[in-house]
Amino acid sequence: MASTTQSRWVPDRNHLLMPGSSSPGLHASTINCDSWRFAVETNNHIDWELVPKDCAAYVGKYMESTQYHADCDFVVNEAINYVESLTLTSKDTWVFDIDETALSNLDYYARDESAFGSKPRDRDTFYEWVNTAKVPALPAALKLYNFLIEKKVKIVFLSGSADSATDARNKNFKSLEDYNKGLSGEKFKSAKRKELEEKDHIIIGNIGDQWSDLSGTNVGKRTFKLPNPMYYISK
Repeated sequence: MASTTQSRWVPDRNHLLMPGSSSPGLHASTINCDSWRFAVETNNHIDWELVPKDCAAYVGKYMESTQYHADCDFVVNEAINYVESLTLTSKDTWVFDIDETALSNLDYYARDESAFGSKPRDRDTFYEWVNTAKVPALPAALKLYNFLIEKKVKIVFLSGSADSATDARNKNFKSLEDYNKGLSGEKFKSAKRKELEEKDHIIIGNIGDQWSDLSGTNVGKRTFKLPNPMYYISK
């Protein structure tokens, strides 16, 4: 069993950023971290494995900033405006991804062993973190969830996490009071989107932090991408 001792990685930002610069993208190395993140979020830079080491401090600063939460809020407000424009039915369903969408693993990725995605993720320590069943909610996603509950839209959480984490995920959601109201067991369903539609669900919306959450077939009538420059999942 890996150690559960947690340490938070604190980068030397002064070394990594140009002196006197107010923007973390004005970088002393050959890579512009603003441009790198833009390319990642627009899915132009694909199949990358790690955050560039020279951008680790930049990514950490962004993920722990009010700007990250403002970006998430903007996406969620767009989703809410979209739902407000619809005439809803009893079949309407919304799909949530889990990691870096419904729940935030930022405290894990801030550890020394990950350094905001600039070091390879250790599967054992990650699932050790997941199995604590104490992963916090992402506030913006929780805002959308509560809005959809009020609108009586069905909620489904889908994740690519290992099957061994299912019980911990269920316990985690049940421990978060705000995520545990107004839902049936469908909340913890691990079906694919196609299977949902075959069962007469109408997927009106789909939100996730990876483009792979939002691509392929049966993605829903509209998709919403939350920011996540810490890791990339191709499918």
